[in-house]
Amino acid sequence: MSSINIALPEGFGYVPGALMSIGWVLLWQTFLVGRQRKRSGVRYPQLYAEQAEVKASKEALQFNCAQRAHQNTLESVHLIAMGTVIAGLQYPVLGSALCGGWSFARVIYTLGYNTGNPSKRVPGAILGNFLMLGVLLTGSYSALRFVCPAL
Repeated sequence: MSSINIALPEGFGYVPGALMSIGWVLLWQTFLVGRQRKRSGVRYPQLYAEQAEVKASKEALQFNCAQRAHQNTLESVHLIAMGTVIAGLQYPVLGSALCGGWSFARVIYTLGYNTGNPSKRVPGAILGNFLMLGVLLTGSYSALRFVCPAL
């Protein structure tokens, strides 16, 4: 059996920690959705409360908001994870900080959305989108440096 040695840059140890922050945010969001589902009475396998339920119940609206915050995080998590790993190969501290910041922004986003007033998600969304852009730009630049080291 042969072995392969891979040299990771100094500071790359921050990358797994930053990536794990995403897992903790997703787990927390899962609990929020479950709690709101129970409070609203929306039964499985129904993904969201129907419009009539939302109009009749604030809890149904809050469930939809919690569910949407969680779903929205799931929709972008692969971009963040991929970008963080690739960015971390050249800039581990920056990539990790951007990823950890994105996780924090998702908490702000979720807390705002979970109020039942979707407009309160906006500060977390703006911060998260800037951090996601940072992760993607840093990851893209890192990938280009592997192809074109002169950059």
